[in-house]
Amino acid sequence: MTALPWLSQYDPGVPASLEPYPDRTLLDYFQDGVAARPSAPALLFKGARISWRRLAEDSDAFAGALAAMGIGRGDRVAVVLPNVPQFFVVELACWKVGAILVPLNPIYTAEELSGPLRTTGAKLVVTLSTFYAAVKGAQREVGFPHVVLTSVKEHLPALLRLVFTVALEKKGGHRAEARDGDRWLPALLAAHRGHRPPAAARATPDDDALFLMSGGTTGTPKAVRIHHGGLIRTGLQVRAWLQDSLPEWDGVYCLPLPMFHSYGACGVQSACFLGHNPIALIPNPRDLGDVVRTIERERPAVFCGVPTLYNALLNHPRVVARKVDFRSMKACVSGAAPLLEETHTRFTAVTGARVIEGYALTESLLAATIWPLRGTAKIGSVGVPLPDCRVRIVDADDPSRELPTGEVGEILLTGPQVMRGYFNAPEGTDPMRVVHADGSVWLHTADLGYLDADGYLFIVDRKKDLIKMSGMQVWPREIEEALAKHPAVAEVGVRGFPDPARGEVAVAFVVPRPGKLPTPEELRAWCKEHLAPFKVPARIAFKTELPKSMIGKVLRRLLVEDTPRPA
Repeated sequence: MTALPWLSQYDPGVPASLEPYPDRTLLDYFQDGVAARPSAPALLFKGARISWRRLAEDSDAFAGALAAMGIGRGDRVAVVLPNVPQFFVVELACWKVGAILVPLNPIYTAEELSGPLRTTGAKLVVTLSTFYAAVKGAQREVGFPHVVLTSVKEHLPALLRLVFTVALEKKGGHRAEARDGDRWLPALLAAHRGHRPPAAARATPDDDALFLMSGGTTGTPKAVRIHHGGLIRTGLQVRAWLQDSLPEWDGVYCLPLPMFHSYGACGVQSACFLGHNPIALIPNPRDLGDVVRTIERERPAVFCGVPTLYNALLNHPRVVARKVDFRSMKACVSGAAPLLEETHTRFTAVTGARVIEGYALTESLLAATIWPLRGTAKIGSVGVPLPDCRVRIVDADDPSRELPTGEVGEILLTGPQVMRGYFNAPEGTDPMRVVHADGSVWLHTADLGYLDADGYLFIVDRKKDLIKMSGMQVWPREIEEALAKHPAVAEVGVRGFPDPARGEVAVAFVVPRPGKLPTPEELRAWCKEHLAPFKVPARIAFKTELPKSMIGKVLRRLLVEDTPRPA
């Protein structure tokens, strides 16, 4: 086997391989936790502690409800839920009857929900009452038979639940009247309390566990098949990497990223179920007050976020005033979008926390790369491959030609947990997943990057975001990195626009820092100091905010020059 240069970069104690992987599911590890310490907290939610026993009893009851509705092995159950305890109740219940969970973005409209629900053929949707109208609209379009409602207040501590009911429930649109025979989750749990699902119905390691929606390399949403064995492999890799930063039972993992995203669903959940670690749930990562309060109350050992969340925390008044204690955090993991050097430097300076950047795809179940926790942090890279994972760089136009160290090409990933394909995709229509002659499955990412001599991966940009200006290639991230270092710039996104003279030109969209009002001329002059002349953006557009996905990734395709500069 060819020597893997990144192995020499591993922290002491991190193995090169974790094979053979156990033939178990997360449900098996969950049951271990229930048997060992039933009263220990599994979930932390706005001050409430939800024990392993409570999760077991509630999920047993809902498994009974699923069976009564005729839902069993291989059936799909969708959830339109933020990070609330009910997500885990439904998920565990699905696995106890052999069903597959389909987490969907709760801010989707009825039209946006209809596509995934039709693609996956979901028989049931469990939704927070706030999103009931959208789910009912999708039901009229798609025709799935069952809807179950739940409320965010069901797991709130008593005093907070009272305040919510009196002051916030009606105003926030949380009250909904069930219709068409739809049921409320608490009523179903009460009706089936004491149910014990038969062991024979449970999912096996070879069964599909989740369908996560992804645009793949085409941008068209598809359902990624994630199997139970893959979740175990991901969880063991994450735990091996974090080592004593996440001690069993005691280390808290703070989760502001949504559970419909692979980071939470595959990485955080798997690692915490295997180690019986409490997960501190944050239902809305844009509620920075809740994020800060959760950090202060739960003192997490590990925190996960995206660059926009780290940027936002830097601007929170309590963080700026150095009144938030981050000393419990042994690792802050950043993913889903490139972490700009300026963000990393500022967050480390303010908090003292160790920020490590990673890279993966929904299709890879986090089988990709991350910075060593204690080793070399190469700013600009996304780290080295996790145990049993591999990275190759190939010619973007000729994937059969592997490129040498330092040359930019398309990034290919493989690992023992990568997806088995997309659900209901016609055979031979998945250009992303390629099976090689030796039986290994490699994912074509459509990301461009290179490996250095130590095996660190550097991402240049997305193929589709490349700007070709007068025949020269310009990567948006290069311009974003340069502008992010300007003291008046809070956030920046760059994309190309057609230009009759040069083919394309780069336009930068800037959100100024509070109290700062830079001019376009000032920012273009800054770029001229830090970039080659052809990379300087043709125009600077000012924004009050940048369009982002639910997980905080800047949506470059939605950047348009229609918003005036803030006064």
